Amino acid sequence: MRRNRCAKIVATLGPASSTKERLRELADAGADVFRFNFSHGSHEDHAVRFAMVREVEAERGRPIGTIMDLQGPKLRVGRFAEGRIALGRGERFRLDLDPAPGDRNRVSLPHPEIFAVLEAGQELLLDDGRIRLRVERCGADFAETVVVTGGGLSDRKGVNVPNAVLPISAMTEKDRADLSFGIELGFDWVALSFVQRPEDIAEARKLVAGRASILAKIEKPSAIERLDEIIELSDAVMVARGDLGVELPPELVPGLQKRIIRKCRELGKPVVVATQMLESMIHSPAPTRAEASDVATAVYDGADAVMLSAESAAGEYPVEAVAIMDRIIASVERDELYRSYVDAFQARAERTSADAITLAAEQVAHTLQAAVIVTYTTSGATALRASRERPDRPILGLITRMVTARKLALAWGVHPVHTTDALDLDDMVAKARHFAREEGFADPGESIVITAGLPFGTPGATNLLRVAWVT
Repeated sequence: MRRNRCAKIVATLGPASSTKERLRELADAGADVFRFNFSHGSHEDHAVRFAMVREVEAERGRPIGTIMDLQGPKLRVGRFAEGRIALGRGERFRLDLDPAPGDRNRVSLPHPEIFAVLEAGQELLLDDGRIRLRVERCGADFAETVVVTGGGLSDRKGVNVPNAVLPISAMTEKDRADLSFGIELGFDWVALSFVQRPEDIAEARKLVAGRASILAKIEKPSAIERLDEIIELSDAVMVARGDLGVELPPELVPGLQKRIIRKCRELGKPVVVATQMLESMIHSPAPTRAEASDVATAVYDGADAVMLSAESAAGEYPVEAVAIMDRIIASVERDELYRSYVDAFQARAERTSADAITLAAEQVAHTLQAAVIVTYTTSGATALRASRERPDRPILGLITRMVTARKLALAWGVHPVHTTDALDLDDMVAKARHFAREEGFADPGESIVITAGLPFGTPGATNLLRVAWVT
């Protein structure tokens, strides 16, 4: 199960990936982490799939990460008497709190929080931006609008409010119930939707209470305005380009993607690039050249992971989608230009022994052309520091906690192995030699570089560097 690449693959589970045999195929094809979308499916469905993931993990002998992706608030219009209407450019259309079925003149918008922030001249986006309305007049319970971009509109279509921070928590009652269920089940990551401000991360962290790691989905323009604070409070970040591209002009999204990746690298937080990466593979056995280039760009930029959504959850070719993504990543990382792109940005080191040791390990491994950098870690901090530097040697993480090993399945370049802690220095070297050979990283006679912390088992105490040769 050793990957011949550093960037990781997140595959979303769904109807097309609901059997144990399919999960095996996805893991063998290259999926490192499985995402469970809590916008769909029952708790029973998720529990069955989760148990199968853990069974596949035990069979393959390699930690597999799991993400529970919370739905977040869903802002939608109400229903129409005829089920569907057509809006033409320049027509007037009213949104209000009246629950009565709508018509071509009005419809219910059962979200007073939206009316609370609306102002004349503001725009509303309906149905993923297909319909655009401009507010002409508004109050606490209504908005009179004019249609800027028309089209068909049907029941329960989504509403986006660009350039506004809504007085809504990122977590609904459904999310809280889902979170309680998922934490009990044992998910490694909690992906938080509808993040607008740092306080949303703080609220989720209180509820999670250290039982999982927090992955913030950047999908709102308001989150971009406080990006640094949100990333600092999160354990990882997802560039959710679909929703981000609805509320922002599409030409801004590529630059924001690069900015988010760079900031995450600077702070040593894993970053996932998501949405429509191989969209055509929902129905086609091969991606378009543009899609292949899109995946490659994220890898060149140094993203920790790239993600498949409907391609693996509901598509006709889920295994093929993972396999081609695996091949694209491996091809990019073999490209002679790849290192120049990745090395163009270097995170600023902190004045700590951990950072000093990590930087030294990378340099020593490069100079000696060592087979692998071996990091002993309990909390995952040592391995994440090594990953942040994007070394030109693979990283073998020897991890004493299974929950940490699964978490690190998302981190660039880290091959996680769950094992017991070293008893002493001799045992440390012996274990490192054994796993470097056992996991296919080093042959007898090759050198390895080891980082650890003394005393053993102390989280975050990286203060030791050792060079050893595999026997």
